[in-house]
Amino acid sequence: MAATTTLDLDWSGDALARGEEPRPGVVLVLLAGVPVCAAEPLGPGGVLELGRGQPFGRLRLDDGWMSRQHVRVRRRLDGWEVADVGSRNGTAVDGVVLEDPVRVKAGPRLVRAGTSLFLLRDDIRPFQSMPVDVSASMVMGPVLGGVFGDIARASRFGDSLHIVGESGVGKELAARAFHQFGPRADGPFVAVNCAAIPEGVAERLLFGARKGAYSGADAHAEGYVQAAAGGTLFLDEIAELDLAVQAKLLRVLENREVLALGAARAVPVELHICSATHRDLRVEAAAGRIREDLYFRLSRPEVVVPPLRDRVEEIPLLVARALRDLPGELSAHASLVETCMLRAWPGNVRELIAEVRSAGQAAAGEELQVVEERHLPDDAGRPLGATQEQAAARPGRGQPTREAIEAVLRAEAGNVSSSARLLGLHRTQLRRLMARFGLEARDFSPDGD
Repeated sequence: MAATTTLDLDWSGDALARGEEPRPGVVLVLLAGVPVCAAEPLGPGGVLELGRGQPFGRLRLDDGWMSRQHVRVRRRLDGWEVADVGSRNGTAVDGVVLEDPVRVKAGPRLVRAGTSLFLLRDDIRPFQSMPVDVSASMVMGPVLGGVFGDIARASRFGDSLHIVGESGVGKELAARAFHQFGPRADGPFVAVNCAAIPEGVAERLLFGARKGAYSGADAHAEGYVQAAAGGTLFLDEIAELDLAVQAKLLRVLENREVLALGAARAVPVELHICSATHRDLRVEAAAGRIREDLYFRLSRPEVVVPPLRDRVEEIPLLVARALRDLPGELSAHASLVETCMLRAWPGNVRELIAEVRSAGQAAAGEELQVVEERHLPDDAGRPLGATQEQAAARPGRGQPTREAIEAVLRAEAGNVSSSARLLGLHRTQLRRLMARFGLEARDFSPDGD
C-alpha cells in the first residue's frame, strides 16, 4: 500500500472556450535555461519574430545568447516555416540547426534560439487558460490538466473509474485524484499492483481470510477490499487477476459486499474502485482474459492518461525537479532539456526522472554543476525496438546502413528530421541516402503521409 500523497493542483473548469477557432502561436518553455511557460499568438499575416529583449506574453526574452533579431516563424496552411534572420548563435528546429528557411508539418515543433526553447503549437488557447503548473507531487500541463478535469467530474458522479495509459505515465496519481475529488476523500486510499501479487494468493490478499480457512491461518485477516472500506481501492494492472478472483471482485462492485476466504456469508462494504491497465480491456475481454461482465462494469467511465511525448511542455520542469532532488546545486543546460524534449521516452515520466538523475550524478562526478546533453546516456528515452540500430549509426562511426536507417525511420514514424538527428546526419544527407536505398518516408508513417 502506497503512502498518501496530496494533490493540490487546480483542475476545475475547461481548458478551452467552446466554439472558438484554434489560435496558432508559440509557447516559451525554457528562457535562458530556466523552465517557464508563456504563450504568444502570431502577429499579422501569421508571423512572429523572436529576439533578445522582446516582450513575450507576460515575460521578456532576456537571453544573452539570443540576437536582437534571431528567428522568424510563419504559419502556413500545411504547417510552419522557420527562418533564422541572421542570428549570431544559430537556430535549431527539432534539434537540427538551420542552414536555410525550413518548412515543417503542423503539430508541436521545438525551436531553439540561444539558450531558450519554444514550442510551435497549432493552438495555444490551452496554455493561455491553464499553463504548466507544479505541485508537491507532480507537474501538469494543459493536456494532462484536461484529463484530470475529466477525472474530477467522474469522481463526483460515479463510484468507479478505469484508467488507461502506458507504464510510467502517472496512472496512480490519476487514481489518487479520483479519490481526493470524490465524496470519500477522507477515507483510506489503498493501491494494489495486481501484477505483483504472487500466484494463488490473490483471493486471500484481496478479500481477506477467516481463521482456519487454510493451513497456517491462525487468525482473521482483512484483505485490501476491507482495508479500503470507506475510501478507494486502486487496482493497477487489473488484467493480471485470475478469472476466479474477477468473479468475486464483480460481486464487490455490484452487491457492495465481500466474502472472505473461509467465511460462510458476505459482509457489506462501501468503497469506490479505480482500476488501471496499459492494455486494451476490450481486447482482453474478447480473448477471454477478462470476464465480459466485469469488463462491462469496469470499462466506463474511462480516461486515457497521455504519454509524456504528447505533453512535452512538462519536460523542462520535470528535468529541473529531478536534478533538484540530487545533492548539490545542479542545473540543466539547454542542450539537455532540448534533447529530453526530442526523445520518445517509452518509459514516460518514470524513465525520464531516472535517466536525468543518472545524468546529474555523472556531471557531479566531474565536479560540474551544469548537466549537459553529453551526460545523458545515448539510449535514454529512445524507442526500445531501434536502440541497437541507432547505436550502430551514431556520429563518427561511418555511414549508416540501410537496415539502420529503416529501423530509425520506423521508430520515428517516417519523420525525416528527427530520424536524421538520431542518426547524426543533416536531413539533406539522410534524404540522399534514402533515395540511394529507394526508401520513402511515407512508407514508415502510420497514416502514409
